Amino acid sequence: MINSYYTVKEEGQDEIIIQKSRFIGYVRRVETEKEAQDFIQEIKKKHHDATHNCSAYMIGENDQIQKANDDGEPSGTAGVPILEVLKKQGLKDTAIVVTRYFGGIKLGAGGLIRAYGSTTSQAIKTTGIVRRQLMQGLSIKVDYTSLGKLENELRNSEYILETINYLDIVEFIVYVKKGKEQLFQDWMIELTSGQAEIEETDNKYIEIEVESTSDEG
Repeated sequence: MINSYYTVKEEGQDEIIIQKSRFIGYVRRVETEKEAQDFIQEIKKKHHDATHNCSAYMIGENDQIQKANDDGEPSGTAGVPILEVLKKQGLKDTAIVVTRYFGGIKLGAGGLIRAYGSTTSQAIKTTGIVRRQLMQGLSIKVDYTSLGKLENELRNSEYILETINYLDIVEFIVYVKKGKEQLFQDWMIELTSGQAEIEETDNKYIEIEVESTSDEG
């Protein structure tokens, strides 16, 4: 598992009109090639009357699955520009479909490349981007006398305080970036004068919203 990566929020769309052609960009987070293909077929079915439903996706920790489809547009003018936006923005596990309704004015190869790149960028920006950060869960159990101080310190720290369980003693469930566990534990020991009981729990990705760039592919 990689420590952090960028991807899109679950799903979104946007559209632009270029020289009377309507371009609709659909975005979805996918984790397998089958999910990507199902998404593409879903949009093709929805827009069965469209001139083109062009697509691209990039999946895997090392972007090992990459596909682009021009769906009848001149070779290299649609699918590849969509894929290039994904690469440029460094987005993993992302599938895009750009639906085009031809408006009667030919755009030429350069115009098509710009149109599909722009639509993709706009749809991604509208959908939103997140950074998925792999974090280590930790359970910190302390006496109630430490509750106020510890809660305040945690809420004002870089660490993510997910839950407080009010049991016989207080349990804080906190998530810490991978690699910073020891630093966190040392801090906890110092804050509680060694009175905290600390145990590792689970690993999981926490999503942090980030600003999308608007660069075209």
